[in-house]
Amino acid sequence: MSDAQQRNRPHKRPRHRAPRALTAFAAAGACAVALAACGGDGDGDGGTTFTPSPSPPATESFTGSPPAPLASAAQSAIESARASASAAASSAYARASEFEASVSAEIARANAAAEAELKDVKGRGNATSDVSLTGKPRSETGGLLALVVNITNRTDSTASYAVQVDFRDPDGKVVETHFVGAEDLEPGERTQPLVISRKPPEPKLTAEIAKAQRY
Repeated sequence: MSDAQQRNRPHKRPRHRAPRALTAFAAAGACAVALAACGGDGDGDGGTTFTPSPSPPATESFTGSPPAPLASAAQSAIESARASASAAASSAYARASEFEASVSAEIARANAAAEAELKDVKGRGNATSDVSLTGKPRSETGGLLALVVNITNRTDSTASYAVQVDFRDPDGKVVETHFVGAEDLEPGERTQPLVISRKPPEPKLTAEIAKAQRY
């Protein structure tokens, strides 16, 4: 091609390429517009609403205290059970104490009556053959000297008994006296009141039936 032809040939304008960063920004903007259109409240034409469905919690992974209403109900049940048990124990204790007090009062009254009955008895009385003593092992009494007074009505009619038990030291001196009574024993009936020495284990004491009166 000659120089004249090259001069007369139309010149093409150079093409300018957009920077890659600008292109990426434009694409991101378009995506943002699209998301905004999808996230509308549904009032516009063609708009849709997306509401995710919540998943139920995994209760097996929960730790700590239960919800307040459940904890309160459980605590109330526990307190109610404790109150019932306490009331039952108190009632049982009251009944046991009442029974023990009545028995002790009856024994004390019978023993007082026996002491009063023996005041005017001369000698050893008329019922020594109906009464005997049986010792209890000290291992069962905490080392104390305890004796069972065996009283048996050997007559053919109802009778009451008054018994005096003396404790003597190694010198033969009476250092302690107990009275026991048994009232209205039927013929052949037997009772076994207990006497316990309040003296120290040493020196060792011996016990004897000082008086036994049937009346």
